[in-house]
Amino acid sequence: MKKLSAVAVVFVVVAALLAWSCAPGPNAAEKTPNNEGKVAGFWFGVWHGLISPVTFVISLFSKTVRLYEVHNNGGWYNFGFVLGAGLFLSGGIFGHKKRRSDR
Repeated sequence: MKKLSAVAVVFVVVAALLAWSCAPGPNAAEKTPNNEGKVAGFWFGVWHGLISPVTFVISLFSKTVRLYEVHNNGGWYNFGFVLGAGLFLSGGIFGHKKRRSDR
């Protein structure tokens, strides 16, 4: 039993270290304007989240298109991005309900 719990502790520690190593670093461009003097906010975050599947595909073939705007206002942009991506990817806008079959 002690051997099993030691293995479990080692597994949890290794899993935690792997998850921690995947965490992103700070964004040095946050809250700084881009070349046009603009900082992306909540609504740009929603828009960028909505178009993220298309933007991702384009970004694979283009060096000028990025998935995420680094010149953003921080938490509100992030919230909008996640909300927009969730609406599109989770089916909030284009999703459909499963129909129950009463047969």
